[in-house]
Amino acid sequence: MKSETSVRFAVHLKAGDHIVIGQACGEPTTLVEALIDQGRDIPGLSAFIATSFSGLFTPATADSFALSSMGAIGALRSMTKAGKLQVIPVHVSQVGPLITAGIIPCDVALIQVSPADEHGHHSCGLISDYVRAAVDKARVVIAEINEAVPFTPGETIPASAIDVAIPVNRPPVEVAPAAIGPTDEAIARHCAAYIGDGAVIQTGVGAVPDAILRLLHDRKDLGVHSGMLGDGLVELVEAGVITNARKEVDPGVSINGALIGTKRLYDWAHRNPAIRMCATSYTHDAAILGRLSRLVTINSALEVDLTGQVNAEQSGAAYLGGTGGQVDFVRAGARSPGGRSIIALSASAKGGTLSKVVAQLSGPVTTARTDVDVVVTEYGAAELKGQSLAERTRRLIAIAHPDFREELHRAAHVITQRGF
Repeated sequence: MKSETSVRFAVHLKAGDHIVIGQACGEPTTLVEALIDQGRDIPGLSAFIATSFSGLFTPATADSFALSSMGAIGALRSMTKAGKLQVIPVHVSQVGPLITAGIIPCDVALIQVSPADEHGHHSCGLISDYVRAAVDKARVVIAEINEAVPFTPGETIPASAIDVAIPVNRPPVEVAPAAIGPTDEAIARHCAAYIGDGAVIQTGVGAVPDAILRLLHDRKDLGVHSGMLGDGLVELVEAGVITNARKEVDPGVSINGALIGTKRLYDWAHRNPAIRMCATSYTHDAAILGRLSRLVTINSALEVDLTGQVNAEQSGAAYLGGTGGQVDFVRAGARSPGGRSIIALSASAKGGTLSKVVAQLSGPVTTARTDVDVVVTEYGAAELKGQSLAERTRRLIAIAHPDFREELHRAAHVITQRGF
């Protein structure tokens, strides 16, 4: 490993190199800033990052290299609006394997890690998912070794795997908790009703997940097996609600792939044996998830059609989300003994002028109706698993915004009459 005070990409990169960048709050912002500044000096560069919350990638800053992603998540929406982001439809669990197979090319890995432990191993810190896959595949590994990144138990990178080390001491990317409104609280109440004592939960970050976690303080022995976690986790652990005591797999430990939150979460995770950061080959693995009973998975959507098809990616001409880990967890929750799989969304958008329960999706099918279990809006929960198409339309209309129910009934008439 060679240490440099600042990275010189012209020394380490070649024309046409494909770069894979650590994502979310594990984004190596010092390296990204250098890439933006120096990228135009190296022709033909391309880069992949699954999500970004830093705001560093904009149509103006990322004009010297081609950027691709699994979706328009976080600050990447500005790139899709400008037509500057190539979207690869892929489950987040497949990003690592696609890197390993060379389908998502990786000549250079840009990662952020914690300072090394006494054995010379760096923690992946705030993000594990596909980091190790990129490190193992890359010709050159450039690591931002950040004094401010926690050493989290789990996935590590040996110093010998790093070609160029850039020491920094700067706050990593933070994502502040979203403001929780009355609609979020109503959705959360319906979701929380499915989470009993001993349940194992998977959720994302945002207003609805945070609102759900706030309602669980009277539960006992909850467990966690998730692809991402936010600040709400800390309160439940400190309150003794999350113990992971009843999990069949990894008892006593919260399994996670990404920490997306604030310094409070990061400080809590530092050398904390109550959490383990894992690659998606573990967090999203069907065999591992299949061993968990009482698994309740909660995911979001842009819209759901009257038969239960879910679109979590695109609204008309606007690409707003991504595939993420939704399908992996929807299937796992629906199949778990005593578990449930929940798709949570508000019943309307744009000030109540647009229904999110629709006759036909305006974008792609992210999760098939054959996999969907429960759909929740602020108006209630529609349990769809095992129900006929006609019955599904009735249940989904019942949780749609009242202003659109008559219109949806008319759209559902053919289905209810013929049964499909």
